[in-house]
Amino acid sequence: MTYAEPPLREPDLPRTAKVRPTALRTGWTTGACATAAAKAAVTALVTGVPQPEVEIGLPGGRRVSFPVARCDLAPGPEARAEAVVVKDAGDDPDVTHGAHLTATVDWRAEPGLDLAGGPGVGTVTKPGLGLAVGGPAINETPRRMIGQAVAEVVDLTEVGVRVVISVPGGEVMARKTTNRRLGILGGISILGTTGIVRPFSTASWRASVVQAVHVMAAQGESTVVLCTGGRTERAARELLPELPEVCFVEVGDFTGAAVTAAVGDGMTGVVFVGMAGKLAKLAAGILMTHYTRSKVDLSLLGAVTAEAGGDADLVAAVTAANTGRHAYELWEAAGLLGPAGDLLCHRVRQVLLRFAERAVTVDVAMVDFAGSRVVASSGRWAA
Repeated sequence: MTYAEPPLREPDLPRTAKVRPTALRTGWTTGACATAAAKAAVTALVTGVPQPEVEIGLPGGRRVSFPVARCDLAPGPEARAEAVVVKDAGDDPDVTHGAHLTATVDWRAEPGLDLAGGPGVGTVTKPGLGLAVGGPAINETPRRMIGQAVAEVVDLTEVGVRVVISVPGGEVMARKTTNRRLGILGGISILGTTGIVRPFSTASWRASVVQAVHVMAAQGESTVVLCTGGRTERAARELLPELPEVCFVEVGDFTGAAVTAAVGDGMTGVVFVGMAGKLAKLAAGILMTHYTRSKVDLSLLGAVTAEAGGDADLVAAVTAANTGRHAYELWEAAGLLGPAGDLLCHRVRQVLLRFAERAVTVDVAMVDFAGSRVVASSGRWAA
């Protein structure tokens, strides 16, 4: 199989990339909302006055105000305060949008801040996240933000404060995240590096992909299985039942970032399982496959069709196809799905090997659009 090797490209989305025709609204991370709730509760505890609004500093230096949905005081020898800030994720499709980030605070004998997770905040059960196993899934930046916000109200070198962050319904929300696979059980994570949720953030998705690879590396696994979504992951699990759950990573559009992380973590094997459209983009050397930055190269699929033995009419039809899926259907109707699909997988395998500088083995499988069966492959499954 000889063909001109495509140049390798890993385009990035600008932060201002539009995915809707109208301007999108930014929102606040769970970390920023938890910080605001904590400061409101501590302020109420100190002043004895429920707080209707609170201002916090973001890591970038900007100061922002949050409305406080609820702020309660329990006076007396066991004095404590509780505040709730409702997460507004802006126009980001976030499962935690509308979550009630709740901070319950009281005094403690020892100076300093004791930060804990309550109901709805996950518990870390596996290494590789940069958090203590057994502790709450409150990431480093939110921890720092909460500490700084509390220190704006009290002197933590002289006063001790206990802050418990909880999220009613967080355990249910977490079912729609990758937390369980990462070993975060019982709730959501308190996240954020800037405090701001940027709509349809490619950066956050890329970061989650890289983190998933780091987690499996920390557990001693050597083969990562990259899947483009839920359907391809189901097929991949059936294809590789011997691998533990942590090995399967939904990369979305960030195959390049995942492969780079795998090589950096010393992995020895990469398996990619995808459908025709993503495979066509990868075969063209595009390692970040979001639709705003790349499109299916139908001329490449036409060349694959010819190489697989398709006649001139089929080559022309595939080259003029509407989508990668349309090309797939044309191959299937012509009885060429297996040969053409194998050739496409071979091209993807060569691209990934080049991108990884042959530091890992690479296997590629194409699944049907239901994710129910593998229809083509290259690498270990090649005939």
